[in-house]
Amino acid sequence: MNPIYSVGIDIGGTNTDIGIVNEAGQCIDRCNLSTPAYGDNAELYMDDLVKAINGLLQKHGITEIKGVGIGAPNGNYFNGTIDNAPNLKFKGEVKLRDTLHAKMGVKVVVTNDANAAAYGEKIYGGGKNMNDFIMFTLGTGVGSGIIVDGKLVYGHDGFAGELGHAIVFPGGRLCSCGRKGCLEEYASARGIVQTCRELMAEDKSYNGPLAQLSADKLDSRAIGEAANQGDPIALKVFEYTGYVLGIAISNAVTFSSPEAIFLIGGPTKAGDVLFEPMRKSFSEHVLPIFEKKGKIPILLSQLNANDVAIVGAAALVNE
Repeated sequence: MNPIYSVGIDIGGTNTDIGIVNEAGQCIDRCNLSTPAYGDNAELYMDDLVKAINGLLQKHGITEIKGVGIGAPNGNYFNGTIDNAPNLKFKGEVKLRDTLHAKMGVKVVVTNDANAAAYGEKIYGGGKNMNDFIMFTLGTGVGSGIIVDGKLVYGHDGFAGELGHAIVFPGGRLCSCGRKGCLEEYASARGIVQTCRELMAEDKSYNGPLAQLSADKLDSRAIGEAANQGDPIALKVFEYTGYVLGIAISNAVTFSSPEAIFLIGGPTKAGDVLFEPMRKSFSEHVLPIFEKKGKIPILLSQLNANDVAIVGAAALVNE
């Protein structure tokens, strides 16, 4: 009998989440490691990663798995490495694929987290019956994964699909990549907060609930909740965010003509206050040949937001 379980790993700057995923795309159990606790000692980190995986498998009596999929910042699919990730303490190339394969004897696949999410949507989510779609992940940053002919687009070096760093406003907000005006600085959770702060600074008469929040409490979730309660500043924030996202999506479809666009991440929980202006902006800016009603729907991911990174990573072993 073929193994029905896979292991998915989501490596982040704060935590590394590890989970067992069944053939239905459900995460049946998970654990985590503190990523920064290892400093730059990648070897010790990978040793403990294997121990954590084996511990979960033993807990559930699982003796065989399809493989291990890993979503990581600057994850290089071709080399199976993490390459100089700016938000991790590990230096240079971390040889995840070769090291874990040697220690566990199973297939190991490495890519970035947005690619993993897109492939998870293809295997387990709304993209099951689609061969061409684009996923945008909205979180601390903005990532994207592009599926063409049923396969992830990696480019010649493994780093294709960085649509979060497409410039939407030349000379705009300074991005963490060092350039100015990237989509990430307007459509990410922190970009939404920045827009809110700018709008409140412009409107000196505003004294609504968002103005009463301390700096650490003003986040995209609070702004989304305020927008759904009719707060005028919060509504303007999402009108602007949706407008910018709509432009970015209209540009994205011109090169791959996808069947759909999927979005996932914290800011999407705001719902219609984001999606309505985004769809309107998309319709206004998209190339006319793509304008047929419903030809390219903008959809919410069907993956469980709490497990998407793990499930998406685990899906990679099906490539």
